[in-house]
Amino acid sequence: MMPLPEVALPTPETQPPPKSRTENLNVSSFTALPTPRELKDALPLGKGAERTVLAGRQAAQSILRGEDNRLLVVVGPCSVHDYDAALAYARRLAALREQVKGTLEVQMRVYVDKPRTTVGWRGFLMDPDMTGANDVGRGLALTRQLMLAVGELGLPVATELLDPFAPQYLFDAVAWACLGARTTESQTHRVMASAVSAPMGFKNGTGGGLKLAVDAMVAAAHPHVFFTVDDDGRACIVQTAGNPNGHLILRGGKSGPNYAPQFVREGADLMTAAGLEAAVMVDCSHANSGSDFRRQGLIWRDVIQQRLGGQNAIRGLMLESNLEEGKQSVPADPSTLKYGVSVTDACVGWDETEALLLEADAALRG
Repeated sequence: MMPLPEVALPTPETQPPPKSRTENLNVSSFTALPTPRELKDALPLGKGAERTVLAGRQAAQSILRGEDNRLLVVVGPCSVHDYDAALAYARRLAALREQVKGTLEVQMRVYVDKPRTTVGWRGFLMDPDMTGANDVGRGLALTRQLMLAVGELGLPVATELLDPFAPQYLFDAVAWACLGARTTESQTHRVMASAVSAPMGFKNGTGGGLKLAVDAMVAAAHPHVFFTVDDDGRACIVQTAGNPNGHLILRGGKSGPNYAPQFVREGADLMTAAGLEAAVMVDCSHANSGSDFRRQGLIWRDVIQQRLGGQNAIRGLMLESNLEEGKQSVPADPSTLKYGVSVTDACVGWDETEALLLEADAALRG
């Protein structure tokens, strides 16, 4: 793993919690963070990245509404852990995006905050050095720097909404976002999604049921009120107008895969019954692949054939991909990590990624 670039920000101040007999009993320290405004001032959204964000959002919205006949493709590492490798991947993907832009709207997964069933590495945002130091201030800065760099390549950034305060620091640089299987049912995340300026995908739950994701879309499309901080770090109440650009992501569940035609129809019918545009994306990984990265290509081709067969509710595909295929465990010494190999879910390698996108492009062009 290459050394991470340095970002000039104030040194965070860590203090012990105030003494009390009734609160902070399980807290060991408090560490101050820069405010969202301070981080944005240090790492501003440049004109090139801004154009990429706006164009990426508009393209995704048009595809999800059925106004653009292309497919929205969200592709990239299961999770970013190496800044240098992520940027190298982005450069390749930006070039490939240009080759297939007539049929595919390609956006890059820049996933930095990982949900955990129990414990484990929480992601680049929370622990960028992979040492357990959990330097979140550094993680925020490096994540923003990476998202801006990807955007300057003309490649829209796609990410997952997990931490409640991360959007204030990062989401001006994001073209597409989603709620994962563990958070789609969360009231906190549904109301947060109602404030997001980008289109939002909602994954079915880990059990495989589709209705809770459709319920989440309905909820997020309506106005809400929630607690957060503003750009100056002050606690505030946000009143939202609702996010009308939601869509369903099929990722499989405990009962098995759900990318087959009957599940796509079920999802489309549920959305139509709820008064929503029938817009379905299929995740080729997770429970759809049985966590076997070698099956992602089979699912990808199946879904492309469904679309060619006239299933126009299919508006997108998601592929977990990295420079090299497979996965590796996080070692005690992060410097020994293999370059370009995932540390979370196993990914297809670059050669297969390129082949799948070019194959889909050729098929969709007829």
